[in-house]
Amino acid sequence: MEGIMKKIAASLILVIIVMLIVSCKTTKEVPDEAFKSTYDRYYDDIIIEGAKRYTVKKGDTLTSISNAFYGNGYYFPLIMLASRNVVLDHDKILPGMTLIIPNLQINLDDPKAKESVKGVITDSAAIEDSRGRRDTAAGLRNHANSL
Repeated sequence: MEGIMKKIAASLILVIIVMLIVSCKTTKEVPDEAFKSTYDRYYDDIIIEGAKRYTVKKGDTLTSISNAFYGNGYYFPLIMLASRNVVLDHDKILPGMTLIIPNLQINLDDPKAKESVKGVITDSAAIEDSRGRRDTAAGLRNHANSL
């Protein structure tokens, strides 16, 4: 009986370890090249004039920063685009980074810039899909389609 209990306990521990490993791997790593090619495609068309600068604080996310400046967290790809030399991946922002926060209205009022804003949001949705973040991807797509 004791041998069976040890086998059951060992099996339960193994199941728990596997579950922990799987839960830690739910976000897939995206190669930097995926971000760089997106930024290269749209950067030249956005308007940086009138942009603000923001220094990341502990606890900030690009979504929360976007929400604070634009009233909508789904504009975070615009901040990433403008800050492409500082941050490639929105999962990898750190306190002390200085981000460029473009003037949203100026960019939405210019047809070419607006298309780039829409494009970078749409491409970011594809990146989020590849990470398995279906809800974020759907939100980004819906937002891009509303522009």
